[in-house]
Amino acid sequence: MSGPDRAAAPETLLRDVRLGVGGPARDVRLAEGRVVAVEPVGGRADGARAIECRGGTLLPGLVDAHAHMRQWAQSRRRVPLERADSAVGAAELMAAALNGRAERGDPDELVVGAGFRDALWSDRPHKDLLERVLPGRPLVLISNDLHTCWLSPAALALLGRDHPSGVFVEAECMEITAALPAAPVAVQDAWVLEAADAAAARGVTGVVDFEYGDTVAEWSRRLELREPVLRVRCVIARFMLEEAIERGHRTGAAIDGTGGLLSVGPYKLFVDGSLNTRTAFCHDPYPGVHRHDHGLLELPGEELTALMRRAARHGVLPAVHAIGDRANTVALDAFAAVGCAGRIEHAQLLRPADVARFAELGVVAGVQPAHAPDDRDVAERYWPGRTGRAYAYADLLAAGARLEIGSDAPVSPLDPWDGIASAVSRTDDDRPPWHAEQAIPLRAALAAAAGGRTGVGVGDRADLVVTGRDPAEVSPGELRAMPVTATLLAGRPTFLAEPD
Repeated sequence: MSGPDRAAAPETLLRDVRLGVGGPARDVRLAEGRVVAVEPVGGRADGARAIECRGGTLLPGLVDAHAHMRQWAQSRRRVPLERADSAVGAAELMAAALNGRAERGDPDELVVGAGFRDALWSDRPHKDLLERVLPGRPLVLISNDLHTCWLSPAALALLGRDHPSGVFVEAECMEITAALPAAPVAVQDAWVLEAADAAAARGVTGVVDFEYGDTVAEWSRRLELREPVLRVRCVIARFMLEEAIERGHRTGAAIDGTGGLLSVGPYKLFVDGSLNTRTAFCHDPYPGVHRHDHGLLELPGEELTALMRRAARHGVLPAVHAIGDRANTVALDAFAAVGCAGRIEHAQLLRPADVARFAELGVVAGVQPAHAPDDRDVAERYWPGRTGRAYAYADLLAAGARLEIGSDAPVSPLDPWDGIASAVSRTDDDRPPWHAEQAIPLRAALAAAAGGRTGVGVGDRADLVVTGRDPAEVSPGELRAMPVTATLLAGRPTFLAEPD
């Protein structure tokens, strides 16, 4: 048994909140981790801690359904490369960051940059370019989608690697990033907890942590350090399956001794790569790509099915990474063969015939709407004539599928309002919406960003967020920057905005 909710707070009164989008103003009383009463505005606190919400909107706490918490925490300390529009530009950003540091540090220290998108660059990354710009410096540049890394000659030597271009993709990229020198565990934990605080400040009360490691052990350790601000579903990495089975872990079950704060997540498997690297596995070829012109199949259907069947037999449900339409077909076929529920992560390009299969098979679509406006130009180049069925959230909803919104941080920032705004607007700049027919209603986006919760009522778990404005009364740009007044985990404030 998980025992009482460890995060539960003494009685709290939320004064003057609107109950949901467009809802009436009420006072809401919380106790023992639950909503216990909804009362007229202006009642007595009767000993409860009162939080003045000033007409803010009360919503279920937001859940990032796909994040990599350790990598996100690390990326917040790496050289940002999102603005790079060429390989030369990325190298120059690295140089500017290093040259601009007050303390130059050890010239032999490995420096990591993150966030570049090279799919539309006119030049190509190469180790020699980094050597020309920053001679002798060990440099590792990691792409926005985490599927490509680019190393300087000194970094290759430091990691004991040899490569003609210094550019690694997919499995080799994952090996490189896993081998990078890491900060001490205590430092990494402090970074992760700091990132969790930042998430709470945006209304987040839970995350599904897809970090590649023993997430149960890592988060159990972190819970010993301080009062928690998030509930965490701990994803099981592929290499951890047998150990998870030996521990008796089952997807959805609470981790003993954590008071309901940690639970077992799904079992992560990869079918393909990514759009940016042209390794997403597709039915149609990529134009202008001669090697692996349909992308890469990382896990053949037979092997995928066998792994899923073994996991499901022990109560561990799969979360299958599938971006290209052929990868999604392979994943859905495996779900049909095994007969288990689970998730497909990303589902970025779908055959029309596969859209209805999500609901039919009970497969959740774990989606990242912030990626759609980020990827629109790359998709138009490499998925020509097919982008009407890319990031097809409206089609999935219409077919009865359940959507859960995540960020895939550090691919996108861990900020659910970014994903919500992108889901309803299909743009994040001054261009018209990209395939506006695939935009989804605000209420559907809010539910998908809250783990399926659609409102707040008596008896509900008091994982809540109070927004400074009603989400239905703002523009998409204002929605993306939504002010948060308060975030509560089991009724305990994890974030309170400074009063005006």
